[in-house]
Formats: sequence, C-alpha cells, structure tokens
Amino acid sequence: MENIEYLNEIQAVAGKLIHSYGVPVMITLFLRWLASIVAVFLMILDQTKWKYSNNIMASLLAPYLFSSLPIVIFQVLRNGVGKWIALLTVILRLFLPNHFHESLEIPGATILLIVVTPSDIGAIFRDDLRYTGGDVCLLTSFYLINKHTKACGGIKNSFTQKDKVTYSICLWILFVYPILSSFAALFYL
Repeated sequence: MENIEYLNEIQAVAGKLIHSYGVPVMITLFLRWLASIVAVFLMILDQTKWKYSNNIMASLLAPYLFSSLPIVIFQVLRNGVGKWIALLTVILRLFLPNHFHESLEIPGATILLIVVTPSDIGAIFRDDLRYTGGDVCLLTSFYLINKHTKACGGIKNSFTQKDKVTYSICLWILFVYPILSSFAALFYL
C-alpha cells in the first residue's frame, strides 16, 4: 500500500513540474541527462575489454560532455569536487606518470576542461544550446555516427551485428539530443 502512495506522490510532483515548466522543457532536460549518461558510458566502454574494434575517438566526447552536462553536475564539478579531482589528475600525471593509467587520460582531460574553462567561454558553450553548444554536440555526434557507420559498412550492419548494436544506439542518442532540444527550443522562445 505504501508503494502506491509513493507512486502517487511521484506522479503529483511530475505533474507539477510539467505544468510549471512545460513538456518541451522537461523532454529537453530528460534528453540532456540521458545524453550525458550515454556519453560517460561510451567513455567508460572505450576503456574496457568490450572496446569496439575501431576507435570511436572518445576524446571527442569531452567537448560533448562539456556542452551537454546537466547544470547540477557541471556546477559540482566546476566548484569543489572537480577542482580536487583536477588537482589529483595533474599531480599524478606530472609526478607519477608510470602510475597514471592510460584509461584515465580522457576523463581527466574532461574534468580539467570543465574546471579550467573561464566562465565567459563556459557560458557561451553551455547556456544556450541552440547556438554554439548545440553546434558542438551536433557536429561531434554526427562525426562519430558517420565514422561508426562507415566502419560497420552501413546503417543496416551497424544495427544487425551484435557487437556494434550498443555503440549504434548510444551514438544515435547522442545525435538525437541536440536535434530534439533545438526543436523543443522553438516552443519556449
């Protein structure tokens, strides 16, 4: 019985959020979170034993994450926690290069990008996704999809070969997010 009460409360909160912000904004927020999770997933997957046979250039996911990371996570990384992680990354890289694992290069560079970027430049790339940030996300995701599709031998092969389906779905989510968020921005101009 308590589970039903929690579901009713969640439904009421979701209804209030949709009523106060609107459906396009909520869809954009959901897609932003989903695209960020997928980008982090691809970054992690690129460093594991399930690595895809051709390199997807995970370094391109760093600017994608910079411009599409949800504001809550971005502010946490930009302030206290991110500064400590960036400091540890720099110290490990400079003074203990043999102990700095190769798989930490791109995540460390992403944290450094988030922490070190000046506020004015960060505002240009983050605040308005319809312009500069959206272009970065769209171009990055389009390049990654294009490279992945060519490596697979076409769109059909990218979704039919079992070792490439995960990458295909994730890359299409990264591609759909800037398009749908730009489309949703038309409704709340």
